[in-house]
Parts: sequence; structure tokens; C-alpha cells
Amino acid sequence: MSTNPPTMPEADESSEVIHQGVLIVDDNEQNLELLQAYLDDLGGPVRVVSDGIQAIESVKDNPPDIILLDIMMPKMSGYQVCQQLKGADETRDIPIIMVTALSEVGDVERAIDVGADDFLTKPVNKLELLTRVRSLLRVRQLKRNLDDAVAEVRALRDQAGD
Repeated sequence: MSTNPPTMPEADESSEVIHQGVLIVDDNEQNLELLQAYLDDLGGPVRVVSDGIQAIESVKDNPPDIILLDIMMPKMSGYQVCQQLKGADETRDIPIIMVTALSEVGDVERAIDVGADDFLTKPVNKLELLTRVRSLLRVRQLKRNLDDAVAEVRALRDQAGD
């Protein structure tokens, strides 16, 4: 039996971040198209939905690795979507970036209070968007790596205890 510790992939800042998907939620078609075009540089699948209810359903059907979420939407606000996703065990670790025209300090505070991981004000700067998305995708991957390593250590410990 090998007692070598689990190895972690080397961090390479220049490499592209591999992801399973980005979900963009906005009720404005032009915003959806613009954000989707900006994220083309990221590679990987990008899905779009136009309201909060569709967002919840889309996340349940196929959880993305990150969500870009507008706040002011019909049916269900971005705050409500964020709070619901961050309150569920199976979706709480999905990073959410609020992307909105709202820019008051109270709006940012409320977004953070409901669990948002970051906040961008429209009009969105492409470089800033890509930098923040890549950063949160790296954090998500590192969390997955950590969870896998912890599970492996527990399994090894359980085997050694038998």
C-alpha cells in the first residue's frame, strides 16, 4: 500500500481555465448577447436564460461552474435566485457574480448578504469580467481538488483502521 500524499495539479496562471459551463441570467437580450460574446474568449459552454425561474431550473438540470446573474428581472429577482441557490447544499458552492446596472453601496451589500461572490456594474468591462470569471473558476477548481483530497485521505484512514 502506498503512503504517498495525494498530488495536486500545478497551478499555471497562464493556462486557460477548464470549466463545465457558464450560466448567464438576464432579461435583456442585448445584455445576454454581449456577455456571451465576451465569454467566447473563455472557451467552454455558455448557456443563457432570461429570468430567475429559468435560472433555478437550468441549475437543477445541469449545474454550471459559475453564474452571471442580473438583479432586476421579472418573476424572480437576482437576489432571490442567489439566496435560493446559496441556501441549497447541492448549489451553494457555485460562484455567482451579480451583474447589474444598480451601483449603490446598499445594492452591493444586499448582493453580498444573499451570498453573491462578486459584483460587476453595467456597462461591463470585458477584461474585468474575464479576469473575475477566471479567478472564481480557479477557486472552484481548487475547492474541488481539496474536497477530492480530503475524501481520499479519509478513505485511506478508514482502510488503515480496518
